[in-house]
Amino acid sequence: MTYHLAIGDRTYSSWSLRGWLLFEKFGIPVSVETAVLYTDELPRLLARYAPARLVPAMRMPDGVVVGETLAMAETLAERHPEAGHWPADPAARAMARWLCAEMHAGFGALRGDCAMNLAKSYQDSAPRAEVLADLARIEDLWAWARDRFGAGGPWLLGTYTAADAFFAPVAARIAGYNLPVGPASAEYVAAHLADPAFRRWRAMGWAQHLEQAAYRKPYAERPWPGPAPLAATVAEGPSVNAACPYSGKPVTDFLELQGKVWGFCNPFCRDKTLADPEVWPKFMAMVEAG
Repeated sequence: MTYHLAIGDRTYSSWSLRGWLLFEKFGIPVSVETAVLYTDELPRLLARYAPARLVPAMRMPDGVVVGETLAMAETLAERHPEAGHWPADPAARAMARWLCAEMHAGFGALRGDCAMNLAKSYQDSAPRAEVLADLARIEDLWAWARDRFGAGGPWLLGTYTAADAFFAPVAARIAGYNLPVGPASAEYVAAHLADPAFRRWRAMGWAQHLEQAAYRKPYAERPWPGPAPLAATVAEGPSVNAACPYSGKPVTDFLELQGKVWGFCNPFCRDKTLADPEVWPKFMAMVEAG
């Protein structure tokens, strides 16, 4: 028995990113089902997660459906107390819950003007005063949490918690729209952009090859400010490996990395690896062994 998670487009669905991180960052296996936003795919998917109306939604091993990321965080923390969704310290735990709640309910100007788009980064998005006010509040919250509880690491409360999962899409917005923040906040954003789980999500979004025209903005673009991926290219077989590093199935699609050809069982497996090879442990283990 396992959890199931319904999500939307990885490139654009900020709430789906939060929901997925609640599993991925805390070592909880989950089977993911995805649908394209603003198409008939989404209501068909959500029909299997009734009465949820929005993504993400999770179905627990006993069949109970839970929607809304706050409820998902609390439920997973209750069922997996060892995973660390909330800090052990009561004061830090209260702060983490507050951060999640304010993120869940607030910052409408930032969300409205700067919809998450992990495929783009802009030189100057000319943020309105209302967006800058949201950013100022976010920076105050981040500084407060990190000053009091964040000495143990790059995250808001030292170790990675649900609060960081909730603010990951905010970090993506700051990076994507090149929004003005101070050095400490920029450091926190950089931690998200470098995080292997975040990079895997972004790579899977690229591998879906979906573009939502409504998310385009009329700004000059710049390269994505996160770590540069290892250079890989689409290739023809044969490959060093006969079995896909993820599924174990026979290979049909190929990429070249560091002078060798590697095979995968389908285009999505290849393309998510092509987008950012080094964040896929099973693939890199095969490369290092080969």
